[in-house]
Amino acid sequence: MASPPASSSATASVAQTTTAAPAPPKPKPKPKPPFAVGVRVVTFTDPSRTVTYPGQAPQPRQLVTTIRYPARGASSQTDVNNAPPRRAGGPFPLVIFGHGFAVTPGIYATLLQAWARAGYVVAAPAFPLGNKNAPGGPNENDLVNQPGDMSFLISQLLEADGIHDGFFGGLIDPHKIAVSGQSDGGDTALSVAYDSQFLDRRIGAAMILSGQEIPGVGGYTFPAPSPPLLAVQGTADTINLPATTYAFFNAAQAPKYLLALPGARHLPPYTDEQPQLSIVERVTVAFMDRYLKGDRRALGRMATAGNVAGTATLQSDR
Repeated sequence: MASPPASSSATASVAQTTTAAPAPPKPKPKPKPPFAVGVRVVTFTDPSRTVTYPGQAPQPRQLVTTIRYPARGASSQTDVNNAPPRRAGGPFPLVIFGHGFAVTPGIYATLLQAWARAGYVVAAPAFPLGNKNAPGGPNENDLVNQPGDMSFLISQLLEADGIHDGFFGGLIDPHKIAVSGQSDGGDTALSVAYDSQFLDRRIGAAMILSGQEIPGVGGYTFPAPSPPLLAVQGTADTINLPATTYAFFNAAQAPKYLLALPGARHLPPYTDEQPQLSIVERVTVAFMDRYLKGDRRALGRMATAGNVAGTATLQSDR
């Protein structure tokens, strides 16, 4: 008698017991702005350069620096002292901000907080002789030393970022760095970004708020490739005349942008004057989003925020 055909039930049972490997879990989406803002004050000492206060011997330059950064927690309008950093959303671009002569970084808190809330680590040093609390009073002759302060601070923060278990470890993107400043702080940022004597090639973007070339220094050659530039200027500014901003803007290479604020004065648009301050916040964030984060859609936001009838106009050269 012929043998019966092999049963197909065995094959079926094998098929039934074979199960597909479970799909890997989907990665959690990275947190997006707006972030909570932490703030930490750190003193950095540069032993390679000195400062001389009235009646004292030369001493190493110290930079008492207020650092704002994206932090854990819900976004708000309030800085949280020493809040845990939000590393899950990073690493974040770094912005070094220079204050104007005879003031402190504190008066720019609203603007700098807006940058941190948008996903940037923002470091604002008090320049040793340029701040209003300098021993013996502020001395503007020290302005030529401030570009070196910005470069030193970049190095110190990148070093802190490299300390794995440090407070700022892994928080900063070392390849995405901007400088900014207002008045003398703007002069400082302009110099370290575009002057051949102070040039720091690590800088990828610059935002100059009512600044100008440091008088009598020279060297503003805007060597290629130059960082993208955003210049901001009030037309009623009697301290930094609009012509001084137009001069360096015209000399700069593209891409470059000029945000003009009709009727605005020297300091208020960056501290408390509305709606100018809000316009500056939105335009500067969009500029950084484009040139530090690579978001091409940010240029549309920048144009919308920077063109407000009777209040702001944005000129671009890309």
